Amino acid sequence: QVPLVESGGGLVQAGGSLRLSCAASGRTFSSYGMGWFRQAPGKEREFVAAIRWSVGSTYYADSVKGRFTISGDGPRNAVYIQMNPLKPVGTAVYYCAADMHAASILAFPADYDLWGQGTQVTGVA
Repeated sequence: QVPLVESGGGLVQAGGSLRLSCAASGRTFSSYGMGWFRQAPGKEREFVAAIRWSVGSTYYADSVKGRFTISGDGPRNAVYIQMNPLKPVGTAVYYCAADMHAASILAFPADYDLWGQGTQVTGVA
Protein backbone atom coordinates (compact mmCIF):
# COMPACT_ATOMS: atom_id res chain seq x y z
CA GLN A 1 0.00 0.00 0.00
CA VAL A 2 1.34 3.40 -0.99
CA PRO A 3 1.82 5.40 2.21
CA LEU A 4 1.12 8.79 0.64
CA VAL A 5 -1.43 9.68 -1.99
CA GLU A 6 -1.28 12.80 -4.11
CA SER A 7 -4.24 14.38 -5.85
CA GLY A 8 -5.14 17.50 -7.76
CA GLY A 9 -3.00 17.11 -10.84
CA GLY A 10 -4.28 17.77 -14.31
CA LEU A 11 -4.12 20.06 -17.28
CA VAL A 12 -3.70 23.76 -16.67
CA GLN A 13 -2.99 26.71 -18.87
CA ALA A 14 0.39 28.31 -18.42
CA GLY A 15 -0.08 31.13 -15.99
CA GLY A 16 -3.01 29.41 -14.34
CA SER A 17 -3.21 27.97 -10.86
CA LEU A 18 -3.44 24.52 -9.39
CA ARG A 19 -3.52 23.09 -5.89
CA LEU A 20 -2.08 19.68 -5.13
CA SER A 21 -2.89 17.69 -2.04
CA CYS A 22 -1.12 14.82 -0.35
CA ALA A 23 -2.39 12.71 2.50
CA ALA A 24 -1.32 9.63 4.37
CA SER A 25 -3.06 6.50 3.21
CA GLY A 26 -3.97 4.02 5.90
CA ARG A 27 -0.55 3.74 7.49
CA THR A 28 0.00 5.55 10.78
CA PHE A 29 3.31 7.35 11.15
CA SER A 30 4.89 10.50 12.47
CA SER A 31 6.84 12.84 10.30
CA TYR A 32 9.13 15.75 11.01
CA GLY A 33 8.33 17.43 7.75
CA MET A 34 7.00 16.88 4.27
CA GLY A 35 7.94 18.07 0.87
CA TRP A 36 7.09 18.20 -2.79
CA PHE A 37 9.31 17.19 -5.66
CA ARG A 38 8.68 17.07 -9.37
CA GLN A 39 10.11 15.12 -12.24
CA ALA A 40 9.81 15.97 -15.90
CA PRO A 41 10.32 13.29 -18.56
CA GLY A 42 14.00 12.49 -18.99
CA LYS A 43 15.05 14.64 -16.05
CA GLU A 44 15.99 14.01 -12.46
CA ARG A 45 13.57 14.51 -9.64
CA GLU A 46 13.92 18.04 -8.34
CA PHE A 47 13.01 19.72 -5.10
CA VAL A 48 10.03 22.07 -5.16
CA ALA A 49 9.11 22.92 -1.57
CA ALA A 50 9.13 21.58 1.96
CA ILE A 51 7.68 22.31 5.35
CA ARG A 52 9.13 21.45 8.74
CA TRP A 53 6.40 20.87 11.30
CA SER A 54 8.27 21.75 14.51
CA VAL A 55 8.88 25.38 13.63
CA GLY A 56 6.51 25.80 10.71
CA SER A 57 9.38 26.74 8.43
CA THR A 58 8.91 26.49 4.71
CA TYR A 59 11.52 26.11 2.01
CA TYR A 60 11.27 26.64 -1.71
CA ALA A 61 13.32 26.04 -4.80
CA ASP A 62 14.40 29.31 -6.37
CA SER A 63 12.42 28.46 -9.48
CA VAL A 64 9.10 28.47 -7.62
CA LYS A 65 9.75 31.00 -4.88
CA GLY A 66 7.07 33.66 -4.85
CA ARG A 67 4.71 31.57 -6.98
CA PHE A 68 4.14 28.38 -4.99
CA THR A 69 2.94 28.10 -1.41
CA ILE A 70 3.29 24.97 0.70
CA SER A 71 1.10 24.30 3.70
CA GLY A 72 0.03 21.29 5.67
CA ASP A 73 -1.22 19.51 8.73
CA GLY A 74 1.56 17.77 10.63
CA PRO A 75 -0.51 15.48 12.88
CA ARG A 76 -2.41 14.26 9.84
CA ASN A 77 0.67 14.02 7.63
CA ALA A 78 -1.06 16.06 4.98
CA VAL A 79 0.64 18.59 2.78
CA TYR A 80 -0.59 20.91 0.07
CA ILE A 81 0.96 23.11 -2.52
CA GLN A 82 -0.71 26.02 -4.21
CA MET A 83 0.87 26.80 -7.55
CA ASN A 84 0.16 30.09 -9.23
CA PRO A 85 1.14 31.06 -11.69
CA LEU A 86 2.16 27.74 -13.13
CA LYS A 87 4.95 27.84 -15.69
CA PRO A 88 6.55 26.78 -17.97
CA VAL A 89 4.58 24.74 -20.43
CA GLY A 90 5.24 21.03 -20.12
CA THR A 91 4.55 17.92 -18.09
CA ALA A 92 5.92 16.89 -14.73
CA VAL A 93 4.91 14.40 -12.12
CA TYR A 94 4.66 15.91 -8.67
CA TYR A 95 5.52 13.71 -5.72
CA CYS A 96 5.00 14.31 -2.04
CA ALA A 97 7.28 12.80 0.56
CA ALA A 98 7.58 12.53 4.32
CA ASP A 99 10.68 12.87 6.49
CA MET A 100 10.58 10.47 9.42
CA HIS A 101 14.11 10.90 10.75
CA ALA A 102 14.46 14.68 11.19
CA ALA A 103 16.65 15.35 8.22
CA SER A 104 18.65 18.53 8.59
CA ILE A 105 17.97 19.55 5.02
CA LEU A 106 14.74 18.81 3.26
CA ALA A 107 15.85 19.55 -0.28
CA PHE A 108 17.04 16.13 -1.42
CA PRO A 109 15.16 12.90 -2.09
CA ALA A 110 17.42 11.10 0.37
CA ASP A 111 16.06 13.29 3.16
CA TYR A 112 12.71 11.54 2.89
CA ASP A 113 11.51 8.12 3.90
CA LEU A 114 8.04 7.78 2.42
CA TRP A 115 6.80 8.74 -1.03
CA GLY A 116 3.60 8.89 -2.95
CA GLN A 117 3.13 7.63 -6.48
CA GLY A 118 2.83 11.10 -7.91
CA THR A 119 0.26 13.17 -9.72
CA GLN A 120 0.84 14.52 -13.20
CA VAL A 121 0.64 18.20 -13.97
CA THR A 122 0.63 19.40 -17.54
CA GLY A 123 0.93 23.05 -18.39
CA VAL A 124 -0.30 24.07 -21.82
CA ALA A 125 0.10 27.31 -23.68
